[in-house]
Amino acid sequence: METLITAIKWVASISGIVAALMVSLDSGRRVTGWGFVIFSGSALCWLAGSVLSRDGALGTQNVALFAIDVFGVYRYLIRKKAVG
Repeated sequence: METLITAIKWVASISGIVAALMVSLDSGRRVTGWGFVIFSGSALCWLAGSVLSRDGALGTQNVALFAIDVFGVYRYLIRKKAVG
């Protein structure tokens, strides 16, 4: 079980780094939006890891981050950009 938890946390960590790079590059709405998609996946992995390792603080943090990431996906990939 410990190997599974470690693998999930590494996937979460690496995907979070990739997502942060994508968002920080500011290469346009599409790239930023996909960065938020990856951030969402990272938060879900962290959430799974926190449940398996019984780490309530990490789980609580990633529930909030997941909600923020979903808003980012909506803002950059779903919502139409305002004209003007």
